[in-house]
Amino acid sequence: MLASRPVARNGKKTVAVIAGDGIGPEVVRVGVGVLERLIELRGYPIEIVPLDVGAERYLRDGTSWPPAIARFVREQCDAVLLGALGDPRVPDLGYARDILFGLRQGLDLYCNIRPVVCLHDRLMPLRGRRAADCNFVVFRENTEGIYAGIGGTLRRDGIDEIAINEDVNTRRGVERIVRAAFDWARRHGKRRVHMADKSNAMPHAHGLWHRCFFEVAADYPDIEARHLYIDALCYELVRDPSPFEVIVTCNLFGDIVTDLGAALQGGLGMAASANVHPGRVSMFEPVHGSAPPLAGRDLANPFATVLSVGMMLSHLGWPEEEVRLVELVRNAIEAGRCTPDVGGSLGTRAAGEALIAAL
Repeated sequence: MLASRPVARNGKKTVAVIAGDGIGPEVVRVGVGVLERLIELRGYPIEIVPLDVGAERYLRDGTSWPPAIARFVREQCDAVLLGALGDPRVPDLGYARDILFGLRQGLDLYCNIRPVVCLHDRLMPLRGRRAADCNFVVFRENTEGIYAGIGGTLRRDGIDEIAINEDVNTRRGVERIVRAAFDWARRHGKRRVHMADKSNAMPHAHGLWHRCFFEVAADYPDIEARHLYIDALCYELVRDPSPFEVIVTCNLFGDIVTDLGAALQGGLGMAASANVHPGRVSMFEPVHGSAPPLAGRDLANPFATVLSVGMMLSHLGWPEEEVRLVELVRNAIEAGRCTPDVGGSLGTRAAGEALIAAL
């Protein structure tokens, strides 16, 4: 992870928990259980505070991301654990965007970090490849790009409708995510960083990415800087992911390539993420959706949430716990103490209980 947030004045770390919608509360319950067990075992000074936001709150009183909660998170919290958002009873998902944008843009969490690590050979979908061939991390720019929300429609629903979204990239935004990727690579002993863009088709916006990447790379002569267009990167990842160690890319391409990466590591139920601004309150979440058809059926894989808790603990200053949790998840998959999507027969609750017992 990147630099941890300083200990609060009273010595306590405050973790806000948003359970989310659909399967969110089920998997977050496991993640919180792991965190509570670690607090009990290690004596970590962590206070867990649940926040009442999500679809149920919105349907109850129309509240999505109230200023009081935004202020509490910004001023009093060290980290946020977030479950998936999305409920078919709110078709436009406006409340979910308010919460996500309130966290990502509101806290300037520009660095979306997604490890893509396959933990067992049976989860590797590529013929002739093993789990060890898939071990890289993606640094996705998290506050700009096509998701900045700039655009609109003209003559909607007519034959002459015009729809525009602007791809916004700033020198400051590009440089800081590129530098974060190189810093991480250096601290973790990695040999190369790949950057993916589409500067051949988008010479202005992505020309900035191309120029900035190699200018920043000059400050890291010990690390090889490689460039691929995003389509070529996807091609190479599904052919042989082993050369990749660190990938840095824009918001949209990072969204796409990390879902492709999830398929290489056993599915979205294994995909953890961190949304970070070094030294500030940051947010951690599994990257799968809320999956409403699975809600309440005890089928969802909780391991992405557990791995996200590991990333959160590393951010808070206990990186050894992230290493431990990765190994515990690896051991659980090896022993079949996991959900059916990764080769086991346990439900969400039982898989979580087995992992907590292993602590």
